[in-house]
Amino acid sequence: MTILIQILQFLLSLSILVLIHELGHFMFARLFKTRVEKLYLFFDPWFSLFKIKRGDTEYGIGWLPLGGYAKISGMIDESLDTEQLKQPPQPWEFRSKTSWQRLLIMTGGVLFNFILAMLIYVFVLITWGETYLPTSGVKYGIVTDSVGYELGLRNGDKILSVDNQYIDNFYSITSDILLNDRKTIQVERDGQVINIDITLDYIRKVLKRQGRIEPRSPFGPYIINTFGKESPAKDAGVLENDELVGIDNVKFAWFDEFQNYIVANKKRPLTMNLLRNGEPLNIAVVPTAAGMLGIGNIPKTIGDIFELKTIKYGFFQSIPAGIAKGFKSIGDYLKQFKLIFSRHTKAYESLGGFITIGSLFPGVWDWHSFWELTAFLSIILAVMNILPIPGLDGGHVMFLLFEVVTGKKPSDKFLEYAQITGMIILFALLIFANGNDIIKWVRKW
Repeated sequence: MTILIQILQFLLSLSILVLIHELGHFMFARLFKTRVEKLYLFFDPWFSLFKIKRGDTEYGIGWLPLGGYAKISGMIDESLDTEQLKQPPQPWEFRSKTSWQRLLIMTGGVLFNFILAMLIYVFVLITWGETYLPTSGVKYGIVTDSVGYELGLRNGDKILSVDNQYIDNFYSITSDILLNDRKTIQVERDGQVINIDITLDYIRKVLKRQGRIEPRSPFGPYIINTFGKESPAKDAGVLENDELVGIDNVKFAWFDEFQNYIVANKKRPLTMNLLRNGEPLNIAVVPTAAGMLGIGNIPKTIGDIFELKTIKYGFFQSIPAGIAKGFKSIGDYLKQFKLIFSRHTKAYESLGGFITIGSLFPGVWDWHSFWELTAFLSIILAVMNILPIPGLDGGHVMFLLFEVVTGKKPSDKFLEYAQITGMIILFALLIFANGNDIIKWVRKW
């Protein structure tokens, strides 16, 4: 059910983004009296799920959810339909319009995606405000993994700053390190301030989703109220509402100590020290191969442990705040390209496709998360489409700018070959990104 909900959220988000993007091309085309032959959500090779003709335009829904398209008369696009280009230009065709009109038609989709992202951020701030965990509120320090230990971090460290700059939102620390080329982390440990150098090796591993930095949580009280699909504890006789107080008579102050103890001793039977209806009880259990007992104390959320900060926005406050958040998201995403194309960070190895994007959505339907992710994906779609690659909007813009500067329009044959080349590049990137997803999935299992 979790995967199904993620898929449904992804498809709904994708549908909204594609529809808005193609509507941008459509609206500018109509503004300049350019004929749009087809306007489709998703692609329709061989057949469509739905179509209807209104005026000169066929509106429809395709069956292949890899995007969508607006087929504009007199333009070489992904359909590679060049028959009409053999005829003299008609007044309603794309090729008959001025260069600045064609430029606006081609950038309309990107512009609409940027506007959509801003509007969503404004809507989110009005509806939910902004809630986050302040770095100063991480009162028990952090917990990290072996990659963090290699860097010099320790469980219980309190992060003070990054490059001597305080980061208010705790969960923005890792992205700030990656995107802003930070060099040092300042932490408080045993009453002393320690300066930790950020290494290139650490950056590489964080991009592979290692080197986690999370707030440290106390262990108890641990009231068992859920079991995993594979649960050695349940099989051994543990019941809901049992309270776990220790393992092998070892008491834990912190949840990470409990996790580490199980993993370190996963190859032998362990004794769970429990309280059942206030009475002590010991149950022997053998952890899974991954070092799990298959128990949980959901719904213990971060808000149950730490004091979160919430900023509420009125209507007029939300507009500039939402726009500012949109521009910050655009800036952050542009910075990611520096990482992706860097041979030092090897971020391209972490490039993901549809599985990666779909996994960003939560396993339960959460409208707040849905709209936040949809806004960010709208920015991604806009930025990717404006790249100067033939086959994308940015490719058409590149040739139009060449025409404006030189006064010479590229030939139709050149544009046709460029479109084919761009599509080959895009399909290669699509295969590479989704191939990465498949490889990661196989390694996981």
